[in-house]
Amino acid sequence: MRRLLWFLLGGKRGGENRARIIQIVWRRPSNLNQLAKELDLQYKAVQHHVRVLVTSSLLVSSGEKYGTVYMLSPWFEHHMEIFVEVCGSIGFELTKSH
Repeated sequence: MRRLLWFLLGGKRGGENRARIIQIVWRRPSNLNQLAKELDLQYKAVQHHVRVLVTSSLLVSSGEKYGTVYMLSPWFEHHMEIFVEVCGSIGFELTKSH
């Protein structure tokens, strides 16, 4: 898990946006439009980052098409302390809600 998070968040372009998406979804499941609005990013950029996170088994989806909502996978949710640790090491600031 630690190695995967370092790769996705610290070793690739867009890592900070992926960390921000994870943090938002950790607070509450969200669809792509909600994420794009909250992050002030283009829909297609958010779609790309979410696809990477789903492919990496960090997020799961529920629903179809525009109604699809993303949430943390149970596996990832069980390891959130590693996410917090990696974000701290990389220098990504998490909001105080977690």
